[in-house]
Order: sequence, then C-alpha cells, then structure tokens
Amino acid sequence: MKVCSFLPAATDIIYQLGLEEFLCGVTFECPSDKPKVVGSPLEGNNYSSGEIEKIVATSKAQGKSLYYIEEELLQELAPDIIFTQDVCEVCQIDTAYVQRAAHKLKKQPRIVPLLPKSLMDVYDNIRTIASAMEQETKAQALLAHLKKRTDAVAETLQRHNAPQRQVMLMEWIHPIYNCGHWIPDQIAQAVGVDLLANPSGYSVKIDWETIRQYDPEVLVVAPCGLSIERAIGEVAHLEALPGWPKMKAVKQQQE
Repeated sequence: MKVCSFLPAATDIIYQLGLEEFLCGVTFECPSDKPKVVGSPLEGNNYSSGEIEKIVATSKAQGKSLYYIEEELLQELAPDIIFTQDVCEVCQIDTAYVQRAAHKLKKQPRIVPLLPKSLMDVYDNIRTIASAMEQETKAQALLAHLKKRTDAVAETLQRHNAPQRQVMLMEWIHPIYNCGHWIPDQIAQAVGVDLLANPSGYSVKIDWETIRQYDPEVLVVAPCGLSIERAIGEVAHLEALPGWPKMKAVKQQQE
C-alpha cells in the first residue's frame, strides 16, 4: 500500500500510528523526508502575516489556489490512498483540487477527505486514517495513549485546584483572528475559557478594541503555519497597539 498525505496533521498522525513506511508523498510543510508532492508560492519565503494576508486575498480575488501538485511526481508515485482536507482552502490544498489532479492518473487512488471541526472529530480522524490503511488496532493504541496523557493533565489541574482562566488565542496576528474549530476544546481541557473563540467553526477577524474590552488573563499568540521564531518576530505588531501594556495578560507576563 502506498499513501500520500496532503495535510501535515494527517502526516503526523500516520507517524504517530507507526505507519510511515506506507507514506510515499507529502506536502512541502510536512516535517518528513518523503517526496514533496504539494508546493506553494509561499514555500521558502519568510513573508510576514500581513503580507500573507494580502497574497491570500489576491489569490481569492483571482480565483487561484495557493497550492499546486507536482503531477508528474504524483503519477510516478501512483498512490493507493490520498489523504486530503476540507477544513480550510487557505491552510492547505483542498479536496476538489486534489480530485482534479487525481482524475488524470492512470491508476485512480482512493481519496479520503478529512473535515475535523471539534477535538472529538480529530480523534475520529485518527480512526479514519487507520481504518483506510487497514490498521484499526493501531488507532486504538494511539487513542488510549492520548487519553492517558489528557487524563494526566486533568488530574494534575484538579489536584492543584487550578482556577479557570480567561483566555484569548490568536490564530493570526496581522490582522488579528480569533481561534476556532478544535482549539477551544483544547483550551477547555486546560481549565481555560476563550469567550472570543468560535468552537467548531472558522476563525474570523476580530478588532483590537473587542480584545481590549475582553482583557484576557492569558493571551496565546499562535499564528497558523508560522514557526515559533517567526511568531515571536511579529509580536512587535501587537506591542504597538494602543493599550497593550495595560492588558492583564501582559502585566502578568501571561502572553
């Protein structure tokens, strides 16, 4: 069996399942030494979040995709299964684009789209991937391991009577986006609550004044797709915003 993963999260799950030997192709963003089948004009460029926002807006206006498939390489690899996603056309190549490319192949692969919205959906995706690769028992073992880890976190927080914290997680910096999909579930597991979030839905732009009024105790800056180093480099944009030094999270060094 030969498998392509066009979603970094799916690639990571395949490695966590111990099934990387079946992986024959990935995307340029996957931390893997497998052949890179999916590329993007964003590859290898250290664009700022503001620059990326403009590139995305331009691509949308022109009806163009931010990603492309190396079709000759895909033909050569001839995968049996391709894992793709229908969560966000900005974050990764989407299923419709993959289907058009796969239609040209001599051997038609099975395309398995993933559409997680909540944290439970993410766990279900582990089962979906393992089942497609005929390795269901691997999913059971991984899910048991993950439950043990999250239970340990919950027990530690309970043992120390950890108070609920008011949180705000930014999925983008310039402009600022709130968090959505499964991230609010993760925050809740850590005894936090993000009232500006959009659980199981898309992240959306949010104005700075709303954040100031909310005044979170903990501010998490986690721009999608950016490395920690690049994210740190962009915090200066936030520091220049009016009222930043007076934010609870900033004063308590919880940002």
